[in-house]
Amino acid sequence: MTDRSGVAAWIRAYESAWRTAGTDQLDLLFTSDATYQMSPFQEPHRGLDAIRRLWDAERAGPGEEFEMDFQIIAVDDPQAVVRLEVRYGGPRPQVFRDLWILTFTADGRCLAFEEWPFSPEPSAPHHTP
Repeated sequence: MTDRSGVAAWIRAYESAWRTAGTDQLDLLFTSDATYQMSPFQEPHRGLDAIRRLWDAERAGPGEEFEMDFQIIAVDDPQAVVRLEVRYGGPRPQVFRDLWILTFTADGRCLAFEEWPFSPEPSAPHHTP
């Protein structure tokens, strides 16, 4: 059953996985047939192997400097909507505000991840933890 505490735990595990080298933790977060859509009109990445390749391409590495705050907006089992703000440090600071629409399975893993990213810099490269 999808509830607020389960969604919060999933987001914390997601952030931890993003900060960890490799993609071994993705098995705990996503189903093998999950979809991962990085913007509402973009074709989703399909399956765990595609998500692994995406994460390898998008992440700067485990030392990437960022802070992430989130607020769960709504939970209607099996879906949740989350608002996030991600602030990147380093030589080129960036800020993203995102909405995530998540669909979970009964075991708490994500079946569908849809992201709506926004940045004050229209040309800023996109990668969200």
